[in-house]
Amino acid sequence: MSEQFESQRAPEPVGAFPHAKRVGNLLFLSGIGPRKRGSKDIPGVTLDAKGDVAGYDIATQTKAVFENVRFVLEDAGARWEDIVDVQVFLTNMKQDFSSFNKLYAEYFAGSGKPNPTRTTVEVGALPTPIAVELKVIAMV
Repeated sequence: MSEQFESQRAPEPVGAFPHAKRVGNLLFLSGIGPRKRGSKDIPGVTLDAKGDVAGYDIATQTKAVFENVRFVLEDAGARWEDIVDVQVFLTNMKQDFSSFNKLYAEYFAGSGKPNPTRTTVEVGALPTPIAVELKVIAMV
């Protein structure tokens, strides 16, 4: 038996899928990016006159992704500390990995913070003009 969750604080999904699905005591989050709910604006992204990405700030995007993950977790009855696995998708590993990894350590390493397993991969593109997306599994 499974149960779907839709957060009213996280950005709307860009496809026909829920923010999260609970199966047993596991909560599976769909890919979460840095967008803001109710807006097409993406924190840390600068667009040119044609709507193409002119530049981006990976730190700003990463913090926004972490906030959105937290929203989904909380709205589905879980906590940040319940995260057991994180899959990270970066569009520019060479340029962004170091900055992302530093912020990741601040949010995930240390006393009282989750220390989930993690996989980080570079992808050619993500569905919206973002540079980072997370796929998370948590225990509830």
